[in-house]
Amino acid sequence: MSLRVEYAQKTLRDRVTLNGIGVHSGKPVSMSLCPADAGTGIVFVRTNVPGAADVEIPAVAASVSGTQLCTILGDPTGAFVATVEHLMAALSALGVDNLSVEIDGPEVPVMDGSSEAYVDVIDEIGLEVQNAKRRFIRVVKPIRIEDGGAFAEFRPYEGRRFDTVIDYDCPIIGRQELDIELTASSFRRDICRARTFGYMRDVEQLWKAGYALGSSLENSVVIGDEGIVNPEGTRYRDEFVRHKLLDAIGDLALAGAPILGLYRSYKGGHRVNAMALAALLADKSAYKVVTLGDERVERSERQADFLPGLVAAAYAPERS
Repeated sequence: MSLRVEYAQKTLRDRVTLNGIGVHSGKPVSMSLCPADAGTGIVFVRTNVPGAADVEIPAVAASVSGTQLCTILGDPTGAFVATVEHLMAALSALGVDNLSVEIDGPEVPVMDGSSEAYVDVIDEIGLEVQNAKRRFIRVVKPIRIEDGGAFAEFRPYEGRRFDTVIDYDCPIIGRQELDIELTASSFRRDICRARTFGYMRDVEQLWKAGYALGSSLENSVVIGDEGIVNPEGTRYRDEFVRHKLLDAIGDLALAGAPILGLYRSYKGGHRVNAMALAALLADKSAYKVVTLGDERVERSERQADFLPGLVAAAYAPERS
């Protein structure tokens, strides 16, 4: 008996290459999304590493080495990949389980600052259904972390739900909230086009620190003293919270499997998302790894056989 499509692992039908620049490095980068065998997961392959052979970096929580302004995987002094969250969000939301991501630079191309370009290429290429069951991480008890005035928590829930609240001391942003059931359709419609954002007043400071060198009005929503600098304005009335929710989807995709549960965050960001995911995976009584059969019958898996070990990530303070 063949697997029902929604319970089967998937990869891309063919290889596709995207070219762009890194939002922080400002350097050109070429990235190829390549089909991978069932059970592979998402693996970045860093090519063009000075003085070294190609390096594989699994897209899992154990690989996180930094969360300042973006999520970084790998060795920050050697082979690493930064700003993975927008790509990971698209892969997770659209159900891509297995993929080899070949990338010739240290940062995923920012494209237009959202996940839309990744959604477009995935939809264009299409998905290949594989003869292997998807595994899910089911939250079975609440887990909560706090970080200054921010917090995040996982709660049991039948589905993939995100409840995100941001509250900025800035009248242009202010307090925004979005509660959404994550599906491929809702991601395409409500989330994927939300762009990264920042303040005009911070640009020079970020440049001096070596960040945002590739940032522009073509890939970021820029906030000035008088309002939104971008001539076209925002894509959604509440684009800022939608982008924070997009980031959360991408950061939690580093669990290595879709999380069945509610994720609620207040004033969150990459650091808070990483802390919450680490807390969940560190408490084996808080989750079960399950497969869903043709009649949605759960089959528990041994966590130790599936989830990679965690490392203490470099949770540097976030600036926006």
